[in-house]
Amino acid sequence: MSLEHTIRAIAGTFILGSLALGHFVNPNWYWFTAFVGANLFQSAFTKWCLMEQILKSTVYRTKTTPTN
Repeated sequence: MSLEHTIRAIAGTFILGSLALGHFVNPNWYWFTAFVGANLFQSAFTKWCLMEQILKSTVYRTKTTPTN
């Protein structure tokens, strides 16, 4: 799965999870839904995404070969 698809899957999971928590546990979880939406909105304009940075530093770490 590509990095972009992984980010979309994580965002969708966060949104659906926080909606379920807001409905069944506590309505304050809707603030997390708003936070994820706001981050998606800002990343469309700034081309910067925190989840992308996290994934690139962990799971999608690029292998660099030493140059001589």
